[in-house]
Amino acid sequence: MSLSTFSWPIRVYYEDTDAAGLVYYANYLRFMERARTEWLRALGFEQTELRDEHGIVFAVSRLEIDFLKPARFNESLSVTVEMSRTGKVSLDLVQRVLGGAQELICRGTVKIACVEAQTMRPCGIPAVVLTELERVT
Repeated sequence: MSLSTFSWPIRVYYEDTDAAGLVYYANYLRFMERARTEWLRALGFEQTELRDEHGIVFAVSRLEIDFLKPARFNESLSVTVEMSRTGKVSLDLVQRVLGGAQELICRGTVKIACVEAQTMRPCGIPAVVLTELERVT
């Protein structure tokens, strides 16, 4: 992982698990979403402000995920966000969920599209956001 990799801690709660005590597969998507929100926040961008001040929201337009090992109840995980490509209207991200000793639990590639909040049509990423993204990569 590069120096520009953002990491967010997650604790697995009972509600995150299935009957076998393993993290239910869909919850990995929630963990990744939380990490992306915190990544934007760490860059200085609140999603509500992007919507209210710039009229945009970010929406997942494509996702591919590989489940490699199970995570269990009460485990401490790290969820990473790393930008692999910046476009004018979208971002490609690589995300990983890591367990103890940085063991890879799952990984995903996510395409995030910038869309107008009112119409949900693709639009350009605001220059202030692009500038910050380019600065950290």
